[in-house]
Amino acid sequence: MKIGVISDVHDNAHNLVLALEELESHKVEKIWFLGDFAGAAISRIMISSVIPIFAIWGNNDGDKSLITKFSLEEGSNLEVGFATFDVVEADKRKVFLTHFPLIAKSMAKSGEYNAVFYGHDHLKHEEKVGDCLLMNPGEIGAYKTGICSYAVYDTKDNMAKTYIVKDSVTTNTEISKKKFEEIKFRWNSLKGHKLN
Repeated sequence: MKIGVISDVHDNAHNLVLALEELESHKVEKIWFLGDFAGAAISRIMISSVIPIFAIWGNNDGDKSLITKFSLEEGSNLEVGFATFDVVEADKRKVFLTHFPLIAKSMAKSGEYNAVFYGHDHLKHEEKVGDCLLMNPGEIGAYKTGICSYAVYDTKDNMAKTYIVKDSVTTNTEISKKKFEEIKFRWNSLKGHKLN
């Protein structure tokens, strides 16, 4: 079974639509979303996805009750979990999903999971920890890196491949970069952003 893995949309509807279209072309049967919708409106796009989406929460999810309400509408193809992590099974593969890298590597080292997927720091990452695949698919929002990416996980061989979305956009413009420099904000300066 092929499963799409996405994270950190951060209200970038343009990139989300493109990524969902590309995932259809990969013939994935479901999508795992690792959190950070940002606002509730972005969930409306996920609800109408042709491919069923299972989401966990991130730390930037706006109105969680409204996102949950939307996901429960008739015809919705979005299911939202209860926490910033969950354990799922697909084709006898046990997979740990988390928004935060802080616990991802520990879960991979535990030996309990075939794969661990995480988001939050927006950085594409893939490694093997023993027999466990540890992966961050990167960000849909393309805010931090300027790159919109996702992964396709194949349960058959417990491998995943990252894809870059063509024609994606970023809101991280020269104006916003200048402002962040001015206010001395540094990405990854907060606890829990780094994998190691």
